[in-house]
Amino acid sequence: MHFVEVILPLSLAKTFTYRISEAEYHYIKIGMRLAVPFGKSKIYTALVIEIHQNKPALYEAKEIEQILDERPIVTEIQIAHWQWIASYYMCAIGDVYRCAIPSALLLESETVISQKTDLIVDTSQLSDDEFLVYEALQQQSSLKVQDIMSILNKKNIFPVIQKLIDKNILVLQEEIQETYKPKLVRYVRLHPKYESNEGLSELLETLKSANKQKEIVLNYFQLSAVEKKPITVKKLVEAANSSSAIVKALIEKEIFEDYLLQEDRVNFTGKMREDQLQLSSAQQKAFDEIKESFNQKEVCLLHGVTSSGKTEIYIKLIEEYLKTGKQILYLLPEIALTTQLVGRLRTYFGNKVAVFHSKYNNNERIEVWNQVLINSDKSQVVIGARSSLFLPFYNLGFIIVDEEHEQTFKQVDPAPRYHARDAAIVLAHSHKAKVLLGSATPSIETYFNAQSDKFGLVEISERYGNVQMPKIELVDLKDKYFRKKMTGHFSDVLIEEINLALSLGEQVILFQNRRGYSPVIECLTCGHVPQCQQCDVSLTYHKHKNQLRCHYCGFTMAKPSHCHSCSSVDLTTKGFGTEQIEQELVSIFPNSKIGRMDQDTTRGKFGFEKIIDSFKNREMDILVGTQMLAKGLDFDNVSLVGIMNADNMLYHPDFRAFERSFQMLTQVSGRAGRSEKQGKVVIQTYNPNHNTIQQVTNNDYLGMYKEQLYDRQIYKYPPYFRIIKLTMKQRDFNKLKEGSMWLYQVISQNLNMPVLGPEEPAISRIRNEYIRTIIIKIPQNTSIVNTKKTIQKMLNSFEAVAQYRAIKVTSNVDFY
Repeated sequence: MHFVEVILPLSLAKTFTYRISEAEYHYIKIGMRLAVPFGKSKIYTALVIEIHQNKPALYEAKEIEQILDERPIVTEIQIAHWQWIASYYMCAIGDVYRCAIPSALLLESETVISQKTDLIVDTSQLSDDEFLVYEALQQQSSLKVQDIMSILNKKNIFPVIQKLIDKNILVLQEEIQETYKPKLVRYVRLHPKYESNEGLSELLETLKSANKQKEIVLNYFQLSAVEKKPITVKKLVEAANSSSAIVKALIEKEIFEDYLLQEDRVNFTGKMREDQLQLSSAQQKAFDEIKESFNQKEVCLLHGVTSSGKTEIYIKLIEEYLKTGKQILYLLPEIALTTQLVGRLRTYFGNKVAVFHSKYNNNERIEVWNQVLINSDKSQVVIGARSSLFLPFYNLGFIIVDEEHEQTFKQVDPAPRYHARDAAIVLAHSHKAKVLLGSATPSIETYFNAQSDKFGLVEISERYGNVQMPKIELVDLKDKYFRKKMTGHFSDVLIEEINLALSLGEQVILFQNRRGYSPVIECLTCGHVPQCQQCDVSLTYHKHKNQLRCHYCGFTMAKPSHCHSCSSVDLTTKGFGTEQIEQELVSIFPNSKIGRMDQDTTRGKFGFEKIIDSFKNREMDILVGTQMLAKGLDFDNVSLVGIMNADNMLYHPDFRAFERSFQMLTQVSGRAGRSEKQGKVVIQTYNPNHNTIQQVTNNDYLGMYKEQLYDRQIYKYPPYFRIIKLTMKQRDFNKLKEGSMWLYQVISQNLNMPVLGPEEPAISRIRNEYIRTIIIKIPQNTSIVNTKKTIQKMLNSFEAVAQYRAIKVTSNVDFY
């Protein structure tokens, strides 16, 4: 007997065993996909992780349905890495598999049957049962297997369906269909008989009277002289300013031939730059130190102030690793950053750069997946957001994690709740590759690792080209409001600075970390604030759509004209978001072009590119945005950055609030004055003497680091303690309260370490589910593996209690 062990793309921690024939046993390899039956009637795409001859003891192994791949599409290193992620981040291996693979490669079936389109059916050829199914499909577009059973009133309906499929009348959606189709492009070339000189004169003679056709042929010659590559029909039509019908006529006359070529959807033309990149002396010193550090350590931290030219150092290092023929992964926290950086890297590495992130569609993602798998030239350097960590690298040599402090590297929902930076270090270890972490404001954990000699540390303290750090001015909002020197949310100082920058033809970035128009609408008569019906939050007002919106579950309602509680019409808005700042700018600076970059304006696939490009091309004077703006973007004409309110981050109920505020404010400030002239930053705050804000003003990273480290040690937080957060959700408030208390008592009795909870988080109900959290703090000297095993056992016993089974528990390890 022969068996395969597979992972299913479901939230299941176990692997499953299926039976295979001897021929399949010799054909199947680890990393191939199989279609397997699971449950009563469903089929899923499973991944082979082992081939063996051990019969399962607890169940009868089913047979597989079909083999989907001719060769493995997942490498063994990947499978081992996924298993590490599943065990370290306490989630099911099925969750990791589903998250890692492009969804077009995961075909599953809620069996749906539909009729083939554009089909003429001779109903006299159908049996009674077949006719009943066919007739039902005239009424509705698709049926489930269950529906057909009830129509025919019998259990064994598969023969009927099979006959209809054989007659080519039905299609099973469930028939695992490969949804990926290569993109074909039409090219034209001259018919071989006209290649010679005599042929050409004959050709021009033929076309003497057909002017439009002659025009196209002449354009064809011009294009082929300029470009030494095949010419597409589309390009030819555009160049001749003609129509494809005329090209078609030329093909029919056998003057042109057309042919199709498979083309990659994401194609970058660009040559390798011949001229070498020149590093400044500070960059060169850092470059040499990094290479030196890689001799002893696998991971190195590059701590360089904003605009110190870290990207050039990365490019130099990539060049070095490309010479060795290895693959390079360049991780970025934000898609907006990817779009800007891709352009820069292409000018150096041309077509060797591939991009992988969630704004690309399925087909494009599969193309990159396949290229990485075969170690193609087109994907020697992969740039992407955190999901690109899961690509099937064959020969990985170097990983760059840029802006490593960013919280977007940590996946919050759904599982696996992994941290891309930490998972990248583990992945590099299994490939024997090196990792470079880059940041102007490293996270405290990373800097702590560098200080305690676990990572290498290289620092650059000057900006590229000796440009000065921006001058930071604090504006005390209390004082300005008191002296009536505010226009809307702008202080007189900020308005003056914006005017100055605009008069010099420079650009301005304004930062406000809230989208929408205002976060609260309040009734002035009774104080009522419209709340979301399903979550514990007030609704945010979006003015351009004239609606109130919940940023947690997406619930929307039209803006009320009177109070829902007391019917008063005196409603006012409290607080402000990017939309309101944009509107105020329009009235204060009516002649300036103003853009906005937040989640609402970057919805489409190229949403980021459009805004970034138009700002870079100076089509906008002022750009207002949320934290998307804070990350590594490079605009050389920005001389002023305004931070509308520095306080709303400082007072977050989170132990990282001060660290995050410091990082965010320093990063946003770093967008100013990146070319010759010194930039200016205006920070509006109610609390100008706050330690963190003073540290930002003096660019004092070490001061912030030491102060935070002191607090973390006292209050038992990372890097001295590891944190695991358990979140429980349930619609029934009392059941949740009781269940979370039970779990807390069991955990605190069995673990000899601080366990806090069960706590109601700041937002204690989302989508009608109440929430409770328990936080477990694991000291540095305790084995984290054994602690997790103990926690897992307790979670399993919690699940075994019948009345608590409906409570969903999720674990978040290294909860950042």
